[in-house]
Amino acid sequence: MSDFLLSARALVMRDLEATGSASPEVVSLLEDILINRRWWSDQWPAGRQYLDGLVAQDLQDELLEHRGRWPLCPRCDDAVHALYIHPELGGPDPVWVCEDSGTVVAPLGDLGIRAT
Repeated sequence: MSDFLLSARALVMRDLEATGSASPEVVSLLEDILINRRWWSDQWPAGRQYLDGLVAQDLQDELLEHRGRWPLCPRCDDAVHALYIHPELGGPDPVWVCEDSGTVVAPLGDLGIRAT
């Protein structure tokens, strides 16, 4: 697996762990996403700066279909809304943003550090 994919995996895994969502089922979904993104990154090497955020967005889409919204906003009281990756294309330098307020919560990979 390329360094770019390993970096994306590490960032998303940190946020999964920080939110208590790193179950074997979810990690398997992440691994499948990385396999699918490998072809994409090989075809468009200049797009690798977007890979981290795109992997996070892909996982959000999969989890929404299988388990529900992830990650939920840690800043809003009784939040049932999710964070989303900004910029929309996934990079460069993706951050988690509150779906309701538009406030930046944390960079991708730092959710557990910044969201408390």
